[in-house]
Amino acid sequence: MKHEANKLALFLKEKRSLSGLSQKDVATKLGYSTSQFISNWERGISQPPIHTLRTLAQMYSVTAEQMFNVLLENTIVQIQADLKK
Repeated sequence: MKHEANKLALFLKEKRSLSGLSQKDVATKLGYSTSQFISNWERGISQPPIHTLRTLAQMYSVTAEQMFNVLLENTIVQIQADLKK
């Protein structure tokens, strides 16, 4: 179940890698002083703020719709997991 719950994390990491960007590159473009935020997103520890998703989609050359669909799927899986607890 944990693997599924990190669908967004896996998506973000894969798309960043395919874009040829480092975590530091992404952090700098988003105005963060450290790449820790990006690392946390990619490990499923936290999620990017909603307003950041559109910028990430542009940086990673994916549509905003793709990005939001992955976020939605991820959220549904997490809620289902929480309900089973």
